[in-house]
Amino acid sequence: MSSINIDTIQALYSARSIYWTDHALKRLQERGIQRDDVKHCIMTGKIIEEYPYDYPFPSCLILGCTVDLKSLHVVVGMGNGLIWIISAYYPNPDEWNEDYSVRRK
Repeated sequence: MSSINIDTIQALYSARSIYWTDHALKRLQERGIQRDDVKHCIMTGKIIEEYPYDYPFPSCLILGCTVDLKSLHVVVGMGNGLIWIISAYYPNPDEWNEDYSVRRK
């Protein structure tokens, strides 16, 4: 059983127990993604990949959408009572299936 789940991530986000990594903030700026888009993705999304052995904390990939309903992926770690926003990006249709939930082989 995984130690990371969407309900816990959403609860920590709602409690503002969030750490925005420098990498995430840089990527958001480069890609024109707003923090509200990340929030909307997390609060309405679902976990599509899990990385239980990531360092320093287990992490996952969340599929959701922006406030304008554009598909978005957010990588989130969880540890020390916080969620760690690691990265966010618009999925590339060449790399993902039609609903962006499964990687193409």
